This record gives sequence, C-alpha cells and structure tokens, in this order.
Amino acid sequence: MELQKINVKVFTEGPDQVPLTEFIDVFHGWIQATDGVYHDVADYSHMVAGPGIVLVADDANVSIDETGNRRGLLYSQKRKLSGSNLEKLSTVLRSALENCQRLEQEPALRGKLRFAGNQVEILVNDRLVAPNTGEAFEKIRPEIDFLARCLYASTNFTLSWNETDPKQRLRVTISTPLLVETNTLVNNLQTI
Repeated sequence: MELQKINVKVFTEGPDQVPLTEFIDVFHGWIQATDGVYHDVADYSHMVAGPGIVLVADDANVSIDETGNRRGLLYSQKRKLSGSNLEKLSTVLRSALENCQRLEQEPALRGKLRFAGNQVEILVNDRLVAPNTGEAFEKIRPEIDFLARCLYASTNFTLSWNETDPKQRLRVTISTPLLVETNTLVNNLQTI
C-alpha cells in the first residue's frame, strides 16, 4: 500500500477561546507573507461541526477544522510525496505540527490558542488505496506505531482504529494521557 493524500489533525486544548472567523485574517496574513504558496481562504464557519476555515495551497490545505465537534488544525496533503510510507507520514505530521506552532505564535492568537498534542489523528484520504478496513489498518499500523514511538518518546500511547463504516476514510488515532507541547513533538520527530 503506497500512501498518498495523508491528512493529520492535531486538536486544540479546550476551551476554544478564539472565534473561527478570527482565523480568516490570520490566514490572509499568511497569504500576503508568502510568494504564491497560499492562494485563498475558504470560510465554512457557518457549518456546525464542519471544515471551519481553510487556507488553500497547491501542496496542502491547512484548516481550523471542527469536524466531530472537536476543533483542531487539519493538514491535508494534496501533492504526491516520494519516499517510504513512514517518510511520508513523518513529513505530513511534521508539517501539521509546524503549522500548529506557527498559529500558537501568531500575535493575534498568542495566549488564546494552544494545541494539546496528546492526540493526533491520521487519515488517508483515498478509499481506493486505503479502504477503511481492519486489513488496511493492519498494513499501515507498523509505520504509525513507529511514528508514534518517535513522536511521544518514552510516553505511553495507544493506537486506535474503530471506524468500520466503509464510506468513511481510514482514520487512526494516536493518544497519550499527557499533554505535550508542539515544540517537543516537532523536536521528537527529528529522529526520523
């Protein structure tokens, strides 16, 4: 199974103090600060438990997502990645965490937004390559297990796949009981 179209969601530490619409200006600032990396901002704040605010780029979309009534940063890789599945998973996870760091450091959001880091969802947005089955989960489990060991260092963690609906995307959740700062998680991924 060759993974592509990998999505990673890192959840915010509640309660959510920042209205979704505040991310529109932040993301517009990111567009203005880059040379064509980001193209547009889509506002889905009117949808309950929806995609929130989406920053659109060629390589990946970055969004403040509220799917499942849980706010988090959703990083959705769109461009094809090279390397092993572990390298691809690591690249996308690192990018997601770096975007979390960037949002935490935004002057308009400083002190109002933190990412918990104790739970990360990895989704494969390709049902043909990675159907939402136990067999597909078992195929990618070794890479995700290794990634989680690096991510959480010596902290205990659990991997879970509990969605049996074939209409849903393959989703694996990595959880640990301790809150971990995004800086620590990014540093932990340097070992890969």
